[in-house]
Amino acid sequence: MKSLQKRFYNIQEKNPMASSYVCFAKAVEKQKLSKRIINKWFSKLVQKDDYLKSEKKELLKNLEELSNVPEESRKHG
Repeated sequence: MKSLQKRFYNIQEKNPMASSYVCFAKAVEKQKLSKRIINKWFSKLVQKDDYLKSEKKELLKNLEELSNVPEESRKHG
């Protein structure tokens, strides 16, 4: 899933002031990625000081939802 990594780096390059978590969230948005892929790349790409360890499980859940939300739902919600 190197395309996710590439998307992340492209977003990060265009948004140098954004945290790695924000860039990762933008990279996964509407990509319909599996929980496993999100977990794997979250651990590789998001800096550990961008989130609290106790929040990781909830952040991953939110990223999974962000990745799999249909476009129509995002417009109205």
